[in-house]
Amino acid sequence: MTIDRASVGLRSDRGPVLLSLMLAMGLIAMDATILATAVPSVVRDLGSYQQFPWLFSIYLLAQAVSVPIYSKLADTVGRKPIVLFGIALFLVGSILCGLAWSMTSLILFRLVQGLGAGAVGPMVATIVGDIYTLSERAVVQGYIASVWALSSVIGPALGGLFAQFDAWRLIFFINIPLCLIAGWMLVRHFHEQIDKHRHRIDYLGAGLLTIGLTGIILGILEGGNAWAWLSVPSLVCFVGGALALVAFALVERRAAEPIIDLRLISRRLILTTTLASLAIGALLTGITSFAPAYLQGAIAVPPLLAGLAVAALTLGWPLSAANAGRLYLRHGFRFTALIGASIAVLAAIGLALIGPYPNAYTLAAVAFVIGFGLGWTAAPTLIVAQASVGWGERGAVTGMNTFARSAGSAVGVAVFGAISNAIIASGGGSEDPATVVHASTWVFIAAAVTAALMLVAILAMPKDRAGEHSGAPAAAPAEA
Repeated sequence: MTIDRASVGLRSDRGPVLLSLMLAMGLIAMDATILATAVPSVVRDLGSYQQFPWLFSIYLLAQAVSVPIYSKLADTVGRKPIVLFGIALFLVGSILCGLAWSMTSLILFRLVQGLGAGAVGPMVATIVGDIYTLSERAVVQGYIASVWALSSVIGPALGGLFAQFDAWRLIFFINIPLCLIAGWMLVRHFHEQIDKHRHRIDYLGAGLLTIGLTGIILGILEGGNAWAWLSVPSLVCFVGGALALVAFALVERRAAEPIIDLRLISRRLILTTTLASLAIGALLTGITSFAPAYLQGAIAVPPLLAGLAVAALTLGWPLSAANAGRLYLRHGFRFTALIGASIAVLAAIGLALIGPYPNAYTLAAVAFVIGFGLGWTAAPTLIVAQASVGWGERGAVTGMNTFARSAGSAVGVAVFGAISNAIIASGGGSEDPATVVHASTWVFIAAAVTAALMLVAILAMPKDRAGEHSGAPAAAPAEA
């Protein structure tokens, strides 16, 4: 099916809304890469190298547990109020982060930022799913991907530049004008027709989910660091977290409006795409969070160059995602995702193999290929999941996909951080280049294993026939 790009692009009737969504997505895209390059600078200023993974885990955890709540609200009160609230909260969190006086305060304020980001990302994806048909989204994906492409270069470059001049606080203050512009554009241009009705928020489920994930992540990050792995605190964290997650699953089965509709997981398509998103989140965040510190600690690469090397991953992603639409409309979603996942797996294995030989240019080349593969994986798995449901469930499905990616990122950073901290603690410390190389290599090996698990999940996806979703998103792919 041929799409008239003039009827879909920025000059079309829906162009101002698309531009507004691109600006909102820019907030999340920039934040995905800008902080990682400044971690050594932040640690020098605020201290506590062992705590730095919390800067990412707490943000991603807050994002993960809030996404289902926002998504449920979006299906009842509308998308616009939720995305505006998210932008406002992200703004407040950014200001507080810029004023942080200790690592602990910065971690707490990153939590506020994460709660805001939990609304912005999935709402942009949901609104796109609402106002564009599936075949039109193949074109719109190129515009959204361009945001990530631009941010993947600007984010690490700015983060590295600010870090090089010991001005890392500007990383957060730069969000102030971006939030204000994005919010104003959405207020002015995006209007939606919704049927408002009363709703019940599953606060108990949200609380149990937060307790469960926090307990698991706390046990992973602090085990072997703040306390021994085989100790009472570890037992409390892991057992308490697991029990909370079991209780969460039981509560969700009886909740009138569960924050995560576990019945969706019974559909093979939703289950496999959710598992794929879980692995994508862990793989992406694991590499972008640890690779800059690897280059800076191993061979003293300047922050700016380290940031640009990692930017290759987030540059490869949107470049392939922008062209994924042509591939999945012609050959199918599963085929496209399999090609992308296979590329990502081979590149991740390559990253593990070059780990003992730190080089910014080699890492950049491998990271670009990983990102390219993920671009052909993430977009098709999200869009086919959206296409399998109607308007009333699209927010919940998008939220589940985004939740899985955020939860995977949070747990992935915790696991990779635990591996890194354990090796550094038993070796020469974070100032010893050889120890940093050894720790980072094992992180990259763990990333390769994660990529392989992602490929397994996609292999289990139901087969779909190319072109069967070219119209309005309604029917699910045939189970096979």
